[in-house]
Amino acid sequence: MRLSNFKSCLLTCLIVIFAASLVGAQQGITIISSDQLKEEITKPGLVVIDVRTNHDWDSSQYKIQGAQRQLAAEVKEWMGKYSKDKNIVLYCA
Repeated sequence: MRLSNFKSCLLTCLIVIFAASLVGAQQGITIISSDQLKEEITKPGLVVIDVRTNHDWDSSQYKIQGAQRQLAAEVKEWMGKYSKDKNIVLYCA
């Protein structure tokens, strides 16, 4: 069961990264570490989006305060609502 959850989370992350790369292909995508995110989290202009599966999100005791919750499978519906002037962090682990 755990391997199945891992595969599901990995697939979701790959889908989100792929979708984000399509949307932001001209501006580029940067992968950051959790330590880098901790440094940036209080800065204005940063939007953190938690794209974990419902099961992973519900069962996790770790959530980033202030992160918005979106489903990765619905990226086409929600990606356009975020300003292109913001730095967007997609979080899936």
